[in-house]
Amino acid sequence: MSAHRVVLVDDHELFRAGVRAELGERCEILGEAGDVAEAIELICASEPDVVLLDVHLPSGSGEEVIAAVRERAPGVRFLALSVSDAPEDVIGVIRSGARGYVTKTIAADELADALGRIAEGDAVFSPRLAGFVLDAFAGGFGGGAALTHGDRELDQLTAREREVLRLIARGYTYKELARELTISVKTVETHVSSVLRKLQLSNRHQLTRWATERRLS
Repeated sequence: MSAHRVVLVDDHELFRAGVRAELGERCEILGEAGDVAEAIELICASEPDVVLLDVHLPSGSGEEVIAAVRERAPGVRFLALSVSDAPEDVIGVIRSGARGYVTKTIAADELADALGRIAEGDAVFSPRLAGFVLDAFAGGFGGGAALTHGDRELDQLTAREREVLRLIARGYTYKELARELTISVKTVETHVSSVLRKLQLSNRHQLTRWATERRLS
């Protein structure tokens, strides 16, 4: 079986060199990138099987890379890599579409195995993260879709907040939503703010995507 084709994205050149040396002939390294723009262009031009992607880049985030690449090269898979195993880092990049997350303490053999499994469509997480991910997320990786949160998040919302969320997912404007529910635009804004806070999202675009992923529309 031919070696999996990999692109390395990390802002530390020394780290990339170490990964390249450790992986040896177990993977075919197509190229390396150290920032968001460079990574997007390289990935879209080469369309590797897997991208080993640092979560934090000096010019942006791994999430930005994934979002841009999914528009142009949806078949590319991502294995997120970070020194951090903080929940907010894991949640953000997995929801963006990464199919796995490992920390930089991973051994070379384990990393090569993880890249291979991601290339074959599996999901891979560092042992410390596996239990957390199972607790924090529900759903699957099918079709390259991002994982979505379990029912506990939805259960936080009131019946009215769920109505607002569902209509936003259908593309309603605040004025249309207010008219549909016979409430004021101000009240709509209050409900939206409450939903954003409870779901730990920052804007309407993220809210729409969250609701669409949950098929709430």
